[in-house]
Amino acid sequence: MSAGESRTETRHTHVERLRFLKQLDRETPSDQQLRLIVDNYATYKHEKVPHWLKRHARVILHFTPTGSSWMNLVERLFADLTQDCVREESFESVRELIAAIDEFLAVRNEEPKRYVWRAKGEDILRKIEKARAALDRVINS
Repeated sequence: MSAGESRTETRHTHVERLRFLKQLDRETPSDQQLRLIVDNYATYKHEKVPHWLKRHARVILHFTPTGSSWMNLVERLFADLTQDCVREESFESVRELIAAIDEFLAVRNEEPKRYVWRAKGEDILRKIEKARAALDRVINS
């Protein structure tokens, strides 16, 4: 898959995950390590995926913590896709929807913009501690 190329799958099982990993492995120069940030899908835990990963040590998966979609920039991309492409539209077929998504990604990739975290880590951790303390007060009262 070349830079800026999109890909859709009708299912999201371990078969599709392995197909994706194999494609990345094939199309990435062998002297480069592949570090993928993925969400905690059970499909990555299917016995065939860890088995394949053991034989392809340069491919390393990093899982986002369960329940932390607010940290996940992929979720941010899907929010933009929904807002800018899907929400206000009506599609007569899945093929038409995929074409709209491909167009959205093509336009976006022409002028990519980095997501920049605006919150400081300390502030986020402080809010988490404050929320935990409030929850403890509710549970213990």
